[in-house]
Amino acid sequence: MKQIPAIAIQLIHIQGPLKGEIQEFSEPSISIGRHPSCDVAFPVDVTIISRRHATISRKGNRFKLVDQSSNGTYLNGKRVKEAFLKDGDVLIFAEGGPKVSFLTKSVKDGSTAPCTKIPEPVSRPDIPAAAIPKADLEQHFQTERPQTASSAEVPEPRVETMRVPLVIQYGPTLRDFKQVPVTIGKSPDCDFTMDHPGIAHQHAQIFFSRDQYWVKDLTGRQSILVNNQAISSNVPLNANDRLTLLHGGPEFRFLGGGRLAEIVESAPSEPSPPVTAGDSIAAEKPHPEKSGKKSVSFFKKILNR
Repeated sequence: MKQIPAIAIQLIHIQGPLKGEIQEFSEPSISIGRHPSCDVAFPVDVTIISRRHATISRKGNRFKLVDQSSNGTYLNGKRVKEAFLKDGDVLIFAEGGPKVSFLTKSVKDGSTAPCTKIPEPVSRPDIPAAAIPKADLEQHFQTERPQTASSAEVPEPRVETMRVPLVIQYGPTLRDFKQVPVTIGKSPDCDFTMDHPGIAHQHAQIFFSRDQYWVKDLTGRQSILVNNQAISSNVPLNANDRLTLLHGGPEFRFLGGGRLAEIVESAPSEPSPPVTAGDSIAAEKPHPEKSGKKSVSFFKKILNR
């Protein structure tokens, strides 16, 4: 019997009280609303959201949105009652309400990091080091020393047109590409244009080769960093890698499956004034924490431009 592929839903909150969070669900149906039992539970004071506002249910390999609210649910700016969703769709729960981006990703069985088996030590008789010729010792360590990635001869990946998805989220802009390579830069000829100081006319290129996504530096100045390490040419992108296009410039998190989401660090909060004896007792109370639903937060804030 053919096994149904495991697919997870990701909702990226780009506007509203949960802004900056990424929630991931593998259940066949998720509920959205103000009721505490909802999978996506908005604060009760967001009254434009219904207690049971909407559901997203899996239908085979597709996901169906069903609106259950009085104020409506909007799909890419259009109010809908029912609709099938695709990667990159933007949902707004009630006019002017919370906004999320809908994405899916395939989940492998037991999606945990592969376990690397450590070889057991080989039992050898104790031999005095002086009894082993120096040449033999040198040869032993040369053959036992593992080869590093930098010393291995790795052929350059080929940049070819491939029909694989790429989603880029930068500020309020969300672009969904059906094929790569995708060129990023300031020039209007680029596939994804960024008007940012320091970004070159042809700055970076995202392509697909050898079953994974890659980033290529087009500046020739080693301006691009992956996990805070400057790259000279091509570097593969792995899930949760941090891609920095410019020193101190735009930063993205690679979410896997061809998805780049901008990272915007939250500004440091100002120190609180000292509390004196005459101050209200209420001032000493800690700020209530937001009620927690299980969510994956890869970045704290998405740029509001």
